[in-house]
Amino acid sequence: MTSGEKSAYEGFTAEERAAMKEHAKETKAAARRASAAEKAALAEQDVLAKIAEMQDSDRIMAERVHAVVTANAPVLAPKLWYGMPAYARDGEVVCFFQSAEKFKARYATLGFSDQANLDEGTMWAAGFALTEVTPEVEERIAALVKQAVS
Repeated sequence: MTSGEKSAYEGFTAEERAAMKEHAKETKAAARRASAAEKAALAEQDVLAKIAEMQDSDRIMAERVHAVVTANAPVLAPKLWYGMPAYARDGEVVCFFQSAEKFKARYATLGFSDQANLDEGTMWAAGFALTEVTPEVEERIAALVKQAVS
């Protein structure tokens, strides 16, 4: 490598570092909560507060995703995960909403972890770009989260 060339790895971006710091705060806050019921209620309040902080287009989509996920997969508990609204079963994140603004992306993302039962053959989608949550998109999200927890 010459003195003018850059290394391929330059470390985490500022956005990634901020997400890791948020995750550390979330973990500490969750550990301090007392009962399971209190933890669940406060975790959902945290998710709703994070959604309320988002810019208009991301906020509107996150509100719709939250409503669809909680209505169609009541076994999933809302929680914050790296500063993003997420939905977990037995403490393990199954799906999450990532705002476009968070990582300066051109679209928001609905993502699924390996805990989601979306397996279809030897390859399947685990993330979906969102630019708008229409009634058709809501139906697709509902079907995905139902399958994810089946």
